[in-house]
Amino acid sequence: MSGSRETGGAPAKLAESASRLKDSAVQQSDSADRRTELAADRTLFAAERTYAAWVRTGLSALAAGVGAKALLKEVVHPWLASATGSVLVLFSAFCFVAGVWRELDPGAPPPRPDIRRLPPWLLVGVNGFLFVVSIAALVGIWIVRA
Repeated sequence: MSGSRETGGAPAKLAESASRLKDSAVQQSDSADRRTELAADRTLFAAERTYAAWVRTGLSALAAGVGAKALLKEVVHPWLASATGSVLVLFSAFCFVAGVWRELDPGAPPPRPDIRRLPPWLLVGVNGFLFVVSIAALVGIWIVRA
């Protein structure tokens, strides 16, 4: 009798083990999907930090370009002070364009994140304005004789 009880319990144990294995596979699949979503979120945040770095660098270059002419006018020839300021201001304009370009065209699409991206119109609007400010500063460097 005990032998028949053991053989009768084997199929039940096998079915239970298969059920646990299936549940474990579903949990691993859900866990992998969640890790992929979290990785997509981190990728999106990294792209936003990179965008912010481009804007920060552009603003610094813009301030340095405007300040270079004012600070160097007594030290070097005026055309050299204007040229130095111009290069820095042009670099700031490049940073503003590159920041939007890198944010809007990140390359291969990442998995779908849980969070929303910054609206493209906002990035283009803000950086477009900063680009115009850079060009106005460039014109001011060459026109204003101080």
